[in-house]
Amino acid sequence: MLRLHTFPTLLITILMGWLSANDAQAENDKKIVLIAGPPSHGVLQHEHKAGCMLIEHCLQGRPGIELKVYTGGWPENPDALEGADAVIIFCTGGKNHLAIQENRLAQLEKVMQTGAGFGCLHYGVEVPRDQGGAEFLKWMGGYFETHWSVNPHWQAEFKAFPEHPISNGVKPFGVNDEWYFHMRFPEGMEGVTPILSAHPPKETMKRGDGPHSGNPAVREAVAQGQPQHVAWAYERPEGGRGFGFTGLHNHLNWRNPSFRKVILNAVLWIAQAEVPSNGVDCPLTEEMILSNLDQKRGRNPLEVLRDARKNQPFLSPVQGK
Repeated sequence: MLRLHTFPTLLITILMGWLSANDAQAENDKKIVLIAGPPSHGVLQHEHKAGCMLIEHCLQGRPGIELKVYTGGWPENPDALEGADAVIIFCTGGKNHLAIQENRLAQLEKVMQTGAGFGCLHYGVEVPRDQGGAEFLKWMGGYFETHWSVNPHWQAEFKAFPEHPISNGVKPFGVNDEWYFHMRFPEGMEGVTPILSAHPPKETMKRGDGPHSGNPAVREAVAQGQPQHVAWAYERPEGGRGFGFTGLHNHLNWRNPSFRKVILNAVLWIAQAEVPSNGVDCPLTEEMILSNLDQKRGRNPLEVLRDARKNQPFLSPVQGK
């Protein structure tokens, strides 16, 4: 017979075991840090905050995943990256890229040395060749290099995918976006697995030469029919993973299930978390997609959209809301 006075001891033992198990689980959680830059471009373009918060919505609550989202710029907390298993940045690129200001490349290098994953979305994949280029090539396996890469808007058709966890559950799809291509990759594509590849139409080469618009090398590649890789996975020789995704100029492309599945699968993969065999399924309503838009032009984003006739074709499913 169990004596009554043993119940408190038994209860404490069970509670301590439960707390220890949960502490152990928390220590094993994959910490994913998402950094969204300040507002940029027009409404429904470069929606850094809304995009990162959609990723958070889709992945929060998954066992073994801890998400930290910082919006409006680089996190003020100096320990924000500590213990990160993956860092994903969605921001304005080029000389204004968040990662190349102050001593942030050094901060990231410290995290990368622990084997953390690194990924960037859209304009975030561009940094100057002499200021971040070497680091992005090392951490992410590719980046947008001016006078080499280009940034036209075009309808990309993705018909085949590699055997890779990021491809899990992804079905053929086509999306119009500002798909950057002719990225700077390591020699021989060593360590790189192209995830999304397509043939740009000849119209993408009708622009003159310039830092983003065209150059002889990219013209030759397109003329030869070389497939262009607009999303890729990377396995670093010293450990750690990278992912680059050049789409997401158009925020409403989150509507496409395979488009968003590539991103969500990749976030898990670079953190070395398990990717479901059918990929991450995350249905999104129009209300969710139009939530957390950046304030632009000093007005409510949805009011701006409803007043802009040129945006109406994009808004047909949500008119009247």
